[in-house]
Amino acid sequence: MKPRVMALAVFTALVGLMIAPGHLDPRLGVVAILAIATGAGAAGVLNMWYDADIDAEMARTAGRPIPCGRISRGEALAFGLILAGGAVAALGLALNVVAAALLAFAISFYVVIYTIWLKRQTPQNIVIGGAAGALPPVIGWAAATGDIGLEPFILFLIIFLWTPPHFWALALNRTDEYARAGVPMLPVVAGRTATTRQILTYSVALVPISMLPWVLGFAGIIYAATAFISGAILIVLAFQLSRRREADRRAAHRLFAFSIFYLFVLFAILLVDPSGAPSTLWSRARTGGGFSQAELLPRLVRTAFNFTCVSAHEV
Repeated sequence: MKPRVMALAVFTALVGLMIAPGHLDPRLGVVAILAIATGAGAAGVLNMWYDADIDAEMARTAGRPIPCGRISRGEALAFGLILAGGAVAALGLALNVVAAALLAFAISFYVVIYTIWLKRQTPQNIVIGGAAGALPPVIGWAAATGDIGLEPFILFLIIFLWTPPHFWALALNRTDEYARAGVPMLPVVAGRTATTRQILTYSVALVPISMLPWVLGFAGIIYAATAFISGAILIVLAFQLSRRREADRRAAHRLFAFSIFYLFVLFAILLVDPSGAPSTLWSRARTGGGFSQAELLPRLVRTAFNFTCVSAHEV
């Protein structure tokens, strides 16, 4: 079920839930996060069900349960559909229909639009398909408020623009595998030079968008400084990648690893440096946990470093 990849998506949903205004019961917040996590797991299972033939051709995915023969494709399909249906139903019954509809849309978009249609047809598969992975904070916000506002849309844009540099950096070191499996990832179709140029373009575009939470007043100065500095580092890494020789795999790996750290830290800072009145759920969580911002920030940063150790075979 790609647990580490799920964890990053679920964390962004948690941030959307906790920074949202309103008076959500913490117990309902737990139900919402569990439902979103289950939905993310369902999407991963259904992706592996359909892509079992591709997974068997690639070294990084050959160890997944279906290629290894631990479960059959039929069992995976049934399991994924049950998880998806249960997650959407739980979110709709416990929270609201808007959040449930968004979760159903995210799962469907990832499985049908990205996995079944785009992945094998176009080198822009990650760009368009990335919309599904950018929805978790919107779902979290909707679970808490029952609607969709400008704030979660900005968070959606941040993840949407982050996705291509992140995945193309991985794909650069897996070009031969993607080509052998017949997947038209950008490095396979357009080559390394065009791919690194696109990575740099998206990295540059990401920085001003990442500053919008501060500009629009729902994040503070600590967030602004973090977004600017980490964004600058991302651009430097993307520029270095564009200047490296084709045989140099380290630059792509550095960018891939830092991109995970970047996204986690950006969303973590939203929790510790909100601007304006925090949500009731976040206030209760901080009060009940007995920690201050000064204590929480190092914990989140340490956790972010752990996320950079994500295994490439789970992506």
